[in-house]
Amino acid sequence: MKDLLYLKDEQIKDFIQLLFYAYRETFADPKEILSKKYFGPAHLRSLNLIERYPGISLSELIFKLKVTKQSLNRVLRDLIKSKMIKQVKDEHDTRKKNLYLDKEGKVFFETVYNKQKKRIFNALKNSNSDSVIKFKEVLKKIINGK
Repeated sequence: MKDLLYLKDEQIKDFIQLLFYAYRETFADPKEILSKKYFGPAHLRSLNLIERYPGISLSELIFKLKVTKQSLNRVLRDLIKSKMIKQVKDEHDTRKKNLYLDKEGKVFFETVYNKQKKRIFNALKNSNSDSVIKFKEVLKKIINGK
């Protein structure tokens, strides 16, 4: 643990590389399922957030994905056209549209999620609880920039 207090550039580079490989493998698992619908990583990230935050507004989705409205439009058109998501006008502000997974989108998302879940579940299952808690804390700090 003492060596973590004085991280060297090579150790940080190794960690960045491990994060990349973990991301790559986790998102490569459902690649075949996604490609059958001609979907890519952007579609999956959008579906993931819409599933996690039912009724998310377009502006909230743009903020969470950190993309432009223009870049998200194609992805949303594909998802709406393939009946994965639906847009519902907001009760209070009819200019605002809220996004939900449609019936087919829920089934599709579960299929993709189950493929990814195996890798994550096995990694967590084969780690001690202290490692899992600390890993989650470190990930949150990476996300929040602290």
